[in-house]
Amino acid sequence: MAFWPETGGFCMSGQTREVIEGFKPGADLGTSPWLTVTQEMIDGFGAVTLDPDPMHIDPAWSRTHSPFGGTIAFGFLTISLLTHLLHQAMNTSAHRDPADQGYFLNYGFDRLRLVAPVPVGSRIRGRFKVLDHRQDERGRWVNVIDSMIEIENSERPALVAEWLSVWVPPEAM
Repeated sequence: MAFWPETGGFCMSGQTREVIEGFKPGADLGTSPWLTVTQEMIDGFGAVTLDPDPMHIDPAWSRTHSPFGGTIAFGFLTISLLTHLLHQAMNTSAHRDPADQGYFLNYGFDRLRLVAPVPVGSRIRGRFKVLDHRQDERGRWVNVIDSMIEIENSERPALVAEWLSVWVPPEAM
């Protein structure tokens, strides 16, 4: 990777420049298709995170004891679906070759709120917009993505967040 003195950055391929230029503040990254949150998804998430909370994985218990009248998705399951929903919204593939196309590293959140629970069987979708796009002191491209996960037929979203990512171009690998 060669240093580009005029801009204080690194030389970029045309494809990398296209990705970077698409992340201008205010750019609408898209809205994903609806995704149904199933009990199988919730149970699988509980299994891999070693969290046996009956509010999430026990429909009979939840119908009787939960304030929601049934099971709901784990909040962290909702958060973890952001990557899938963003790929769907942008019509990109998580299975692409980073050596050819670069990749984004999850850098955390400036703000994240789980606003409303996601009942089992609900359909959700993600809406994404670029809030900020800048180079940091190390020359990395940091993106701030306004993210919202909507619940179909609900006035309140499941999640609102300012999601941070760092773009690693193929030239950096």
